[in-house]
This record gives sequence, C-alpha cells and structure tokens, in this order.
Amino acid sequence: MPDKATDLTMSVVLVNTQGCVLDARSLIDKGYLHCIRVRENNQKSHVNCRFKGQCFQILKSHLDAIASVAADGGNIETLQKTDKPTKKRKRKHSELNQGEIDSQAFHKKIRSVVLEGTKSLVDSARSLGYLNGTSTTDTVKEPLPSQECSLAALCEMAKELPLVADEQQEECAQPLVTADGSTSHVDLFSRVTENRADWATVVKLMGEEYVIPPHTAFLLSDFTKIQPIVHYGRRFDLIVMDPPWENKSVKRSRRYSCLPSSQLKRMPIPLLASPNGLVVTWVTNRPSHLRFVRDELYPHWGVEVVAEWLWIKVTTSGEFVFPLDSHHKKPYEVLVLGRFRPSSDNETSSSEASEVPVEDQRLIVSVPSALHSQKPSLSEVLKPYLGAEAKCLELFARSLLPGWTSWGNEVLKFQHTSYFTLTPTDDGAGVLEDEAAEDCTDNPTVTQRLSSSAESVDK
Repeated sequence: MPDKATDLTMSVVLVNTQGCVLDARSLIDKGYLHCIRVRENNQKSHVNCRFKGQCFQILKSHLDAIASVAADGGNIETLQKTDKPTKKRKRKHSELNQGEIDSQAFHKKIRSVVLEGTKSLVDSARSLGYLNGTSTTDTVKEPLPSQECSLAALCEMAKELPLVADEQQEECAQPLVTADGSTSHVDLFSRVTENRADWATVVKLMGEEYVIPPHTAFLLSDFTKIQPIVHYGRRFDLIVMDPPWENKSVKRSRRYSCLPSSQLKRMPIPLLASPNGLVVTWVTNRPSHLRFVRDELYPHWGVEVVAEWLWIKVTTSGEFVFPLDSHHKKPYEVLVLGRFRPSSDNETSSSEASEVPVEDQRLIVSVPSALHSQKPSLSEVLKPYLGAEAKCLELFARSLLPGWTSWGNEVLKFQHTSYFTLTPTDDGAGVLEDEAAEDCTDNPTVTQRLSSSAESVDK
C-alpha cells in the first residue's frame, strides 16, 4: 500500500508496507493535553504539560566511527560501510562462542529487512519534513532529568506488609483523588489506583509530585505482590511487557533488578489475557532470550507466536544510533507478538474468527529516549489489531498510558514531574475544578499503610 502520512503533530508520522515511523515524544504528550495540578486544601490549577524535549534530542550516532555519515547527509545506505571500529578489541580465542554465532545468524536473517525497510520509512518521513535533523533545538543544551528513583526500594519494604484480607479483595481499586482533593488515603502497594478523570492530574504521592494520565490504573509492587492486578477482575485484549532480562552487563551495572527467565513463567498471563488477546514482549538481542520466549514462555502460557517485529532506533537525522553491523550493540530490538489461545474451544471460536491478522517483520522506526529503559509506547501502533473498546495492560511498566492499566516496581518512574515541563495556565480552570470534585465522590477512601515508611526513604 502507498505511504500513509499523518499530521506531524500526531504520534504516528506515517505508515507503509514496511512499518511505521513514530514520534515518541508527541505520543507521550497526547495524554496530557488537559492537565490539572492538585495541591493541599484542594487548590486546583490548570497547567500545560509536556515531556522534556531534551530526552529525545538524539542528534548523532553513539559511535564516533559514523560521525562522517552525518556530515555526508546522513545516508542510511552508507552506514553499512562505516561500521568498523577504529580499534579492534583483542580476543583470547579466535573462535566465536555459541551465543555470538547465534547472534550473527539472526542478524544475517533480518539485515536486509532492517536496511531496506528503514531506508523506505526514513526517506518517506524526510519528505514530510521529519527526521531531517531540523527538529526543535530549544532544549538541546539542557541536561537530562536525573531524579533518583527509590520506588523499587519502597516495593521491597512493602513486602513486609500483610496481604489484603480476602473479604477486602472486592475493594482492590481506589480513586487517585478524593472529593476534597486528598491523596492521603492512597495505598499504592496493595491496591490498584485509578485516575477516573478525563484529564491528567498532577498530585503529590509519597512526598513527590507525579503526573497521572486520564483514565489510567496502576499498581506499584514487585513480582511477589502482583495479586491485586489479578483480583482487579479484568481480562485484557492487549498485554505488553518489557521484562528486566538477566544478563552480565546489567548485573555489573546494578542499574535495575533482573528477573531470571524461569521466573517469568510464573507471570499470571492466563488469568489476565482475554481469549485471543494480543501478548507482546520486548526481547533483547540475545538469541537465547528470543528462543526462550518463542519455544518455552509463550507455549507455557498458551500463547501462539504470530509475528516478530523490530524497533529501529534512529537519530533526529534518520541515521541508525549504532552501525547496523556493529558487534557491540545493534540499532534494533525485537518484539514477539502472540495470541492467547485458551484450552477451551468454546472461549476461542467467536473471537478468533474476527481477529485481525498480524503481519510479520514490521518495523517501528523512532528516535529513542536518552533515558535508560524508556521504550516507545505501542498504543497507537497496535490499534489496528484490537477492538474499539480494547482493554490494555503493561507489565514491568516504568510509566503510565491513558486508558491503560500498568504494573511494576517502578511504574511511576517516568511520571515524576522532573521529566516534564509544567507551565501554569488559567484556561478553563473553573469548569474542570467542579467536575474534578464530582468525579471522585462515589468511592470510599482506603487507609494508607506505608506512609511513614515511604517518607523515610531517601529520595
């Protein structure tokens, strides 16, 4: 099909037969078009809310070896010629290990798809004025946000709390803000918190300000305290997960905790996925992880693999962020897409007949965030494969999405106000203030059981 262009203010810049080009920052900002800040004594004010632009100002490739490409116009076709480092790292053995052999085989298999598909998408995006290196530079010189995240530590502390009693499970959801603007009732670690408003809300939680998108629900907990999501009583048509894959470099850096592959099998996907619901997993470029997802994890959950997609990371000029044939890092990551097939035929017959087929080897091209582990949202990209009223869940989330349910031990990480630019505005404050009070009157408050512990954590 021909390229389908969209307005550049939208998150999906264009779509063609190879895939799509995303504007990841615009996709985030779409959730904050209307935003209210709630402060003490129920004081509310409108704010203009935008994710900080410097997080997506990836102007050059990460290796000096391809700096000449930018000077030569950023032609993607020349990237394959500039992928050799200036100095070769010495090896103790000339033979490749099995992991390296497998990596080379996988790369060889998808290389032409990545090279040709990315060129097609980037060329089309440039014709629309996107990925041409002339994006806004007003924030380029500003440093990246560096807020210290202690959420995972709080989740560790929350393990000492008793589980919610069985008779209270029906009340596992709680409103984010009460009618009087209070958030003191919120128990983030044992109950699903919901922002039921039609607008984003800036609130103080555990002594810090966070921006919560509209119609979102979330649970802050680790793997051992995921039960409230199961008891939430919903089946999800889309489940996206970005597991903290275990590997040596992550262990050395201690940047975030890892989860062994065997533990992933314990995730309650069969209790959360709707029949024939879409399950999408971000996978590192290690072939062993890809094989595990395809051959062990998905079959264990009853998920049928239907496609593999690739996220292609480019600079604001449309160059690969790493040389395509780099032995160190690749400019792409893999997504494995599958459909949950319940064992009962009665559950699958009607929905399977109406499901939209998922094409294989589609590319998602975007400028990546400079923030560690912040993946682009897949909400817009996956819409064509879902129903109009699809319920969506993200597992191991580090941010929130409008209309989605999210779980993870850092689920609020990128919702901290340090990642946003908040500008006061008086537009329509009076109207939404009354509606905000109305929105939260039909739910009882829940005692916060970890307030004193949370405040004691060094931020």
